[in-house]
Amino acid sequence: MSHSFDDTNLTAATGLVPTMALAQNAALPDLADDHLTVTTTGADKGANPAAKLATLVAGMAAGADSIDDMNILRHGGMKHLFDRVYAPSTLGSFLRSFAFGHVRQLDAISSRFLTNLNEHTPLLPASQDNEQSSTVFVDVDDTVIDVHSASKQGAGFGYQGSRGLNALLATASTRDSSQIIVGQRLRKGSTSSARGADKFVSDAVATTKRINPGAAVLVRADSAYYSSTVTKAAHDAGANVSITVRMDKRVKAAIGTISDDAWTGIEYPDAIYDEESGAWVSKAEVAEV
Repeated sequence: MSHSFDDTNLTAATGLVPTMALAQNAALPDLADDHLTVTTTGADKGANPAAKLATLVAGMAAGADSIDDMNILRHGGMKHLFDRVYAPSTLGSFLRSFAFGHVRQLDAISSRFLTNLNEHTPLLPASQDNEQSSTVFVDVDDTVIDVHSASKQGAGFGYQGSRGLNALLATASTRDSSQIIVGQRLRKGSTSSARGADKFVSDAVATTKRINPGAAVLVRADSAYYSSTVTKAAHDAGANVSITVRMDKRVKAAIGTISDDAWTGIEYPDAIYDEESGAWVSKAEVAEV
């Protein structure tokens, strides 16, 4: 059984109209024209980069997560709402012509677009009630995206033990806002978590400060990013750091110097009650050294 949506007077994605109008008001097409320079070859793969980039953004906003899914923009009455909606094959050729320099161009477009978007809707609102509520938190971490072909460029076996690509992400949030992505970088699946993280952190903090110039920024990361280069990059960019320390010999020795009565208990909201011992077992303790 198969089905199609072909009524030329109907569309299944009318939410794209205000979404792409907002993107246009925030100068996404203009930024793409100014910063994206894809070489035009005999097949015109790089022609009209702004319109092709807008098509890709619209497709992802509508739920597409592969090139074939971009057909979601070509059903029913979509042609009455938008012009220059490109075929999936054209978009695939466009993306395959990208090199790493084009990825950096997209980074430049993304950071400027977020800054413009913030003028239309506050992305990182921070109240001034206290220091914590006025802080913007930048969280850095990576994840492995599974792929199913050994010939996929960059595919490799990483720390999860599965073949994939490694995506390094930075999100920014406040106590009064949801997370927004302020940095992304796709890397080989076999790379270490912290590879290139110093430059990545610098760029993420710079983007965050452009969105909310007056807020204090705190970079948070796990022990995979525990290094002097990452910490220095955050400090140089004007941010504080909260990075988990690896348990090496020196750290263990320092912890050993803390007296037993110096520890303060932390009761978590969703602590687990152990009926046999009659105690809350998910209790942590904290001390300074």
